[in-house]
Amino acid sequence: MLTLVLAAALTVATPVLREDNIPEIVSLLTLEEKAAILVGCGSTAFDGIGRNDIGVQGSAGATHAIPRLGIPSIVFADGPAGLRIDPVRPGTEKTFYCTGFPIGTMLASTWNPSLVEEVGRAMGNEVLEYGVDVLLGPGANIHRNPLCGRNFEYFSEDPLLAGLIAAAYIGGVQSNGVGTSIKHFAANNQELNRLHNDARVSERALREIYLRAFEIAVREAQPWTLMTSYNYINGVHASESPWLLTEVLRKDWGFLGTVVTDWGGGYDTAAQIHAGNDLIQSGSDSRYHALIDAVREGRLAIEDVDACVTRALQLIVKCPSFKGYRFSEAPDLEAHAEVCRTAADEGMVLLKNKGALPAGPEGVTALLGVTSYAFIAGGTGSGDVHRPYVVDLQQGLSDGGFTLDAPLDEFYKEYMEDERWRCAMIDGKNSWVIDRERPIEVVPSGLIKAAAERADRAFVTLGRVFGEGKDRDLHYSYHLQDNELQLLRETAAAFHSRGKKVTVILNIGGVVDMQEWQDLADAILVCWQPGEEGGHSVAATLSGAVNPSGRLPMTISKGYEFEPSAANFPRVFEDKPFNYSFYRRLEGNKKDYTVKDVDYTDYEEGIYVGYRYFGTYAPKHVAYPFGYGLSYTTFRWHGMKVSEVPAADGDHTSSAISAAGYLVTVEVKNTGKVAGKDVVELYVKAPGRDMDKPSRELKAFAKTPLLQPGESCTVDLFVSLESLASWNEAKGTWVLEHGRYRFIAARNAADRGISHGVQVK
Repeated sequence: MLTLVLAAALTVATPVLREDNIPEIVSLLTLEEKAAILVGCGSTAFDGIGRNDIGVQGSAGATHAIPRLGIPSIVFADGPAGLRIDPVRPGTEKTFYCTGFPIGTMLASTWNPSLVEEVGRAMGNEVLEYGVDVLLGPGANIHRNPLCGRNFEYFSEDPLLAGLIAAAYIGGVQSNGVGTSIKHFAANNQELNRLHNDARVSERALREIYLRAFEIAVREAQPWTLMTSYNYINGVHASESPWLLTEVLRKDWGFLGTVVTDWGGGYDTAAQIHAGNDLIQSGSDSRYHALIDAVREGRLAIEDVDACVTRALQLIVKCPSFKGYRFSEAPDLEAHAEVCRTAADEGMVLLKNKGALPAGPEGVTALLGVTSYAFIAGGTGSGDVHRPYVVDLQQGLSDGGFTLDAPLDEFYKEYMEDERWRCAMIDGKNSWVIDRERPIEVVPSGLIKAAAERADRAFVTLGRVFGEGKDRDLHYSYHLQDNELQLLRETAAAFHSRGKKVTVILNIGGVVDMQEWQDLADAILVCWQPGEEGGHSVAATLSGAVNPSGRLPMTISKGYEFEPSAANFPRVFEDKPFNYSFYRRLEGNKKDYTVKDVDYTDYEEGIYVGYRYFGTYAPKHVAYPFGYGLSYTTFRWHGMKVSEVPAADGDHTSSAISAAGYLVTVEVKNTGKVAGKDVVELYVKAPGRDMDKPSRELKAFAKTPLLQPGESCTVDLFVSLESLASWNEAKGTWVLEHGRYRFIAARNAADRGISHGVQVK
């Protein structure tokens, strides 16, 4: 009998992780196992496994597996313009390229969340089929200053536009059963000294500007994870802030997911866990031991550890790795390239057009600028993607039936052979976070004059690339260089003297100065960094096969000195060589507050970011307003109506807003001769008696379907009462000002538009 009892006891299986037994599994884990789950595979102290031994080659990191309890490792990989993994691997001739989609700024320029969701679905399919569990994107930080090195990854200067585009991206990716990681939470608006800079921001500005995009995305789409930023916020590291991660994120917004550090972010492991930062990536032995020691010494409660482990396991059970998904490593890259091209088509922003566009493909086109032959698909650093190819403008025009001026074309092809070799030699010695070397602009004066005789038009492309690890240089990145200006001047002089048009294409990740040169151009098309199919999208837009419908997601001012944050953004190294080591200004946990805009940055402009500042205080300093963009057709708006929506009737509203509010309808008619899409932007002007308010704020927007000439549609826009409130710092809550508001349906932030008064009681 005793033998039978012992045998039965030995056959009792150890529980394994399931979706419904997470509390039981947490109770069975040892402290060492809990620490291993929370501290990523950069740590080898637990089981000797580092990130190079686990997961997908080229991925960013992973969690430790606990095989005895059925807990697998899950894999994280970089985004947000597409999955970033190694495209080639030792021992196989098979390739693992991923689609290079348009950058975040261009996705926001579409003003089309439905299209961005489609991009997300395609991107998420590649995440799934390449064996990754969580994509590290999207980036939802605000374009506070045009020199921020990572603006290309982010969406907009406006939190509503950024938040809704982020939510669409998240929804699309996660529809594949894989996760996202919205980042960088929060106020990560400069790269200089990013690991140690203290962003000093008022709570009102945080709530209304820098946190608002994250709030919208969390409430709308519930990303599986959220990534904390490297920087401090008002003296507390973001990953160590209970106020940010527990009070605001989880209690105020209802975030249900898992919080992960940026890679190597934070300093006090116990403080991170206590704050609610669940996963520490990429992990290290020192972080692993620090967590265990903090618990054993009584500096960290085991309850805090268990809460983080619980959330980590809740993430793991949702992942393909846990569910045993057999990934194919063969996503449909051709189909996804079509999605990439569609998104790029809608993100093109036509800034100027004095009869130059559409043009071609008939006739002869003079193509100038080294960027025409070396298109920039995306930025650098972790936001880059290993794409299978990049279509440059020369190829795009040729494929689109354009005839290029032969002598100019041959000159650039020969010149670019040497320049590509030179750039490759330099890039091969640089860190992956350093800006890529670009071909040196050339001015073929004689060929320009000759081409002006033969060609019917001139296209000139100018490019800018930058990214993670450093901010843009004012003189060499924001302003055009002497040889670029000379190229434009000589081209304009030669072609204009013969009555021919000059179009400038801006292949850029962020805005450049326009004042010095825009009068030289008859048309200006911003194609941003449009992904791998960029040359095809630009060619289609230039010819008129695609009617541009993009709108600016930021303000372009008449000069950097007019930017509201110009006095509080780092420019201390603009006349010195780049020195990455100076960006690390911390000894141990001792925070340095010596150098302004390096050790700390004061957000003195408060809520007055972008158009909120320019429209209120400096409208004359705007070159192109937020929301601006031209079309090849015309639209007429009429019949604006505003109706009150009580809470009981608000089923049509999203989860991010309360049901009570106002429904605004506008009739849009295509009055031109070609099909096109329009964007209705709804701004609200508050009474501004009880609280300081901007002259107007974006509260809703909608993009029309493709309207044929003469065709109309009705656009519906909902504005919640909640969205009209402002943060009252004295009361520590949102306050809705009563009085008369003006709802303005406008084409951009500076447009008078059509309006309707509303009495809010």
